[in-house]
Amino acid sequence: MITVTGIDELKGLAGQDLGHSAWLEITQERVDTFADATGDHQWIHVDVEKAKAGPFGGPIAHGYLTLSLVIPLFGELLQVDGVKMGVNYGLEKVRFPHPVPVGSKIRLAAKVVSVEDVPGGTQSTFDFTVEIDGVAKPACVARTVYRQYV
Repeated sequence: MITVTGIDELKGLAGQDLGHSAWLEITQERVDTFADATGDHQWIHVDVEKAKAGPFGGPIAHGYLTLSLVIPLFGELLQVDGVKMGVNYGLEKVRFPHPVPVGSKIRLAAKVVSVEDVPGGTQSTFDFTVEIDGVAKPACVARTVYRQYV
């Protein structure tokens, strides 16, 4: 994990690769819990038997579940100290090139695209790639925007 103190040190990371998080296994329990939280009970996610005969050969994680896991995985890569708070400001682009089969493992790769001044702090843009263990195509690619306030 990279730890920086204050926005000046954060600005120094612009253009830097932050490496990879640890691998995280995607369990059926996690998929089912996400389905309950969001109300998305599509059979390709939650009906294990039906999904075995479906297009992916088994249940897959929701794309938005994969995207939501970026948050804890990113927490393994970067910590910004010396700011009042940091917030998720939004997404510029998100794609889900490959499904995440239940039972597979994912990890996050991240790069700092830019860090720019905004009123009260900075706006940081990151490129995220969610990789699937043993699969060439990523599960998710996203450009994300965070704000850090001082």
